[in-house]
Amino acid sequence: MRQTLTQIYDARIAAGTLRPDPAQHAVLPELESVRLWLEENATRRTGLFAGLFAKPLVPPKGMYMWGGVGRGKSMLMDMFCQSTDIAKKRRVHFHAFMQDIHHGIHAARQKGVEDPIAPVAEAIIKDTRLLCFDEMQITDITDAMIVGRLFERLFAAGVVIVTTSNRPPEDLYLDGLNRSLFLPFIAMLRDRLTVHELESPNDYRQHRLSGAQVYFHPAGKARAQIDNIWTDLSGGTPGAPLKLPVNGREVEIPRFANGIGRATFWEFCARPLGAADFLAIAAAVRVLILEDIPQLSASNYNEAKRFVLLIDALYEARVRLICSAADEPERLYTEGTGSFEFERTASRLREMQGADWGQ
Repeated sequence: MRQTLTQIYDARIAAGTLRPDPAQHAVLPELESVRLWLEENATRRTGLFAGLFAKPLVPPKGMYMWGGVGRGKSMLMDMFCQSTDIAKKRRVHFHAFMQDIHHGIHAARQKGVEDPIAPVAEAIIKDTRLLCFDEMQITDITDAMIVGRLFERLFAAGVVIVTTSNRPPEDLYLDGLNRSLFLPFIAMLRDRLTVHELESPNDYRQHRLSGAQVYFHPAGKARAQIDNIWTDLSGGTPGAPLKLPVNGREVEIPRFANGIGRATFWEFCARPLGAADFLAIAAAVRVLILEDIPQLSASNYNEAKRFVLLIDALYEARVRLICSAADEPERLYTEGTGSFEFERTASRLREMQGADWGQ
């Protein structure tokens, strides 16, 4: 028997996997109406491709859910997407989606296509009736110029979009270069999506971590605990790599799910990454699990410098950090070139262990 989203939500509360939240509960009927329309019209054509003689279906408005970190936006979107019984649906992090778009545009240009956005949009339209984005944010001038034209084609073809963001549409690409050219896209979002602020007073990620141990040493004995934290915060999903565009290249978070990133010290700090890469990582995650931080010294000076840059980026972005290390922060780097400068990093690592960090 088909359950409504509200019934699915209530069942999870009864099972103890969710806590009741009025703000989350209030958005479920709106998502349910979108879900019902998609399922009832899964095989019928919409928009520009509905045919010449049949009256085209007019899809419902999608949804733009925004609010503070840890309010349950991604959880609600995932519940909606997973329970919508249609074949042509896609759930993707916005960073990863834009990376795919850039690859498609590049390939189209290589073939000499006059409008490279057109074939990229057509490929999405062919395979997608429902497109769910997590963490929509526009920080790059190139993305800002692309999304308007792309979304216009998707909406015209009847693709239903549901997205989450930490900010309202009006704050996307705020203070960005040539932002006036971006304003029509904001108006389009307002027109084609129902904008819903999730005003929950609870930060569920912080609730799970409040008072919990987030810094483990020695690292070798902490794997099971780290695995349990990942399972709890990610909702039990294995996660997948997330590639972020940085100055014409990519930096990868090896495992990513539900706003949570996971990597080892060596995957970030043994590679030739710089401040821009770490800023991109900090902007993409709300919680980062960083494993196997070694003892630092002159023998791994370059890796230590990158670690300092990473911690600075996470600190400024107020990302919640969970890590396993060879020793306590103050004893990670005690002698040799760079040890004095590391005192600030050790202090930040200690501060970031606080129960209210990231709020």
